[in-house]
Amino acid sequence: MTQPFRFGLQVSVDSATDVVGEAKAAEAAGFDIVTMADHIGARLQPTIALAAIAEATSEIRLGTFVINAEFRNPVQLAWETVTLDRLSHGRYEVGLGAGHTPAEFAAIGLPKETGRRRKERLAETVEIIQRLHKGEAVSWKSEFFDLVDAAIDPALQDQLPVLVGGNGDALLRHAGAHADIIGLQGLGRTLEDGHQHTVNFTADHLDAQVASVAAGADAVGRPMPELNALVQVVTVSDDNSELEETKAGMLERVEGLSADDIETAPYVMVGSVDGIVEKLQACRERWGISYFVVRDREAFAPVVAQLSGR
Repeated sequence: MTQPFRFGLQVSVDSATDVVGEAKAAEAAGFDIVTMADHIGARLQPTIALAAIAEATSEIRLGTFVINAEFRNPVQLAWETVTLDRLSHGRYEVGLGAGHTPAEFAAIGLPKETGRRRKERLAETVEIIQRLHKGEAVSWKSEFFDLVDAAIDPALQDQLPVLVGGNGDALLRHAGAHADIIGLQGLGRTLEDGHQHTVNFTADHLDAQVASVAAGADAVGRPMPELNALVQVVTVSDDNSELEETKAGMLERVEGLSADDIETAPYVMVGSVDGIVEKLQACRERWGISYFVVRDREAFAPVVAQLSGR
């Protein structure tokens, strides 16, 4: 069964007035969800800001994209997310990741564990909060957590959606078995600045990632989760010279990127409205990716309008 398209706007602004205004504009433009990142000290704290957005909007869904699970106890996290679910009348989706920015770990006073250990802890967090969301009492003893009869009130939604964002076969297989949504970004190792990444936008790499998700889902006999892509570059124009200039700039800036990657990868949307619509449909047909998050509301709004209801 083909998943319907969903479109999200990742909001990144400095004030409560701006973030609420952007969310209201996204709702008016037909976006399905407004999301906020989770970086210590960077603009507004996401869940509190999303609570303000929930009060100011009526239909658009709300998402964290993504919470650094390393910085949260899973019981506290589940309590926080259920509260936001209830305040938004069942419009919240919690996105989780394993964190990656060394400066944030230093700022909060926690050691940055290896990627493998952070992903293992994330996997346990996902399973714990999903049970707590349903109102279960959870006891859990592992290397990472020691919980005794933890319980909170259940979420308003029968299934509060959990998105897991990240890379690697083990993480994607676990997410395929447990998460509702898988967030794909085409990102590789963290660079020396502690925030930027290498990229791997190749079709073969994405084929392998989707196969890992499918293997996880098949192993537990569940349907394929919804697949999401974070669009890193958006240029919508009928001016071919502008489009070619954007592509050339990307090839110059991004090590290892090819012209084929730009044309096929779901993380780059450069073209006319009709051209981008065609590419979105191709990505959904090949990989099953139906949920796309962008950072430029004005540029992408005509694409959303054209695909609305399809």
